[in-house]
Amino acid sequence: MPAPREATPDEALLIERLLARDEQALRLLHARYAKSLLAVVLRLVRDEALAQDVLQEAWLKVWLSFASYDAERGRLFTWLARVCSNHAVDVLRSPRYRFHRQNRSLEGAGAEWVPAPASFQPEHIGVRELAGQLKPRQREVIDLLYFGGCTQVEAAEELGIPLSTVKTRARAALQVLSALAHDGRPVRPHLRA
Repeated sequence: MPAPREATPDEALLIERLLARDEQALRLLHARYAKSLLAVVLRLVRDEALAQDVLQEAWLKVWLSFASYDAERGRLFTWLARVCSNHAVDVLRSPRYRFHRQNRSLEGAGAEWVPAPASFQPEHIGVRELAGQLKPRQREVIDLLYFGGCTQVEAAEELGIPLSTVKTRARAALQVLSALAHDGRPVRPHLRA
């Protein structure tokens, strides 16, 4: 196995400064490698916003674990890319990621939404009565989204809750409404919202 290429004097100084916990060196490291590392992460996660989040979290891991970097085992960029890649894989395997990936389908549905004709009134088909059977927190989200004409982001702002909570409550409410519409009996959704 060939010996790893030695760090340039500039890189060696950067490594020394990072080992000494110099925050300015971390900024320099970011300026030098962030774009390339984002490309590495993006190849794995295939979503620009998620790649940005993963990279941000990976920078924290780099900073907290820099003492484990061993120049004898490889170049600095190789180590950084490994830390970022490993974190990206951890995120993709996490339940949190799977949950948010499921909720993205709700966002996509909003992009294709076509407003109902002005003559349409949800009360005509009994939706408001069905919504009355929802839990109060679910009902307030449905009222804003479907009767108030708010987007999910606007509903989150109006209620002062995270967007993910709005999505969770909307999904749970839609499951209940679907069941009610099909057989008229209330159901207990699997989601606690």
